[in-house]
Amino acid sequence: MTKKFRNITDKTAPPAITVAVILLIWFAVCKGEFVPAFMLPSPADVARAFVTNIGYMAKEAVTTLQEAVYGLLAGIAIAFVLATLMDKFDFAYKAFYPLLVISQTIPTVAIAPLLVLWMGYGMAPRITLVILTTFFPVAIGLLDGYKSTDIDSIHLLRSMGAGKLQIYRHVKLPNAIPGFFSGLRIASSYAVIGALIAEWLGGNNGLGVYMTRVKKAYSFDKMFAVIVFICAVSLLLMAFVRTVEKISMPYKNRRK
Repeated sequence: MTKKFRNITDKTAPPAITVAVILLIWFAVCKGEFVPAFMLPSPADVARAFVTNIGYMAKEAVTTLQEAVYGLLAGIAIAFVLATLMDKFDFAYKAFYPLLVISQTIPTVAIAPLLVLWMGYGMAPRITLVILTTFFPVAIGLLDGYKSTDIDSIHLLRSMGAGKLQIYRHVKLPNAIPGFFSGLRIASSYAVIGALIAEWLGGNNGLGVYMTRVKKAYSFDKMFAVIVFICAVSLLLMAFVRTVEKISMPYKNRRK
């Protein structure tokens, strides 16, 4: 019990101290009026705005989370298909891999207005943007896992009469799971960001729309509050992915 408590303390103490120092500096800057209050609200003002508007932010977060989760699930499905095709067929790898890399060089802020123009102001363009921002890390994680599979294990299964699907099920897919979850943790944070960017440039509700409204009203205390709320939502989504990873790979935790 003492060892477990020490491990938890070792993990949480450094970031907690860092956050505390940042908050103290922030409070000192606001208290000394080095920056005008309308440009940089104090932590107390932000906390007050957070508590006052948490109900409204939670209501708007439902839309943003729907877009993020739907887009993330669709991105995972597309990543599985593309990664498997690129691993199985050399032509598919040569044809699709450069396009995957190029797709990540396109600024999401630039493509979002086009998606809104083509698909309207509903959820479709937002989900599409989330897909574009999330499928890449998952696909690359899976592909690296497939490619790093021990060739001797594959030969052994083939000598025992295993088919292609059995090789993927018993060797390649288990080997790719760690890379898949590494990419998924990155993609889960990208999902919320992608949904927010899409909402900034077109939409009627969601946290991104709320941020646009408070920015135009120069309510920077509410702006900081919604930023904190978005960070909390992203961390919860990443924690959920981490929990699923632990359930899927209990052997990894036992090794630790």
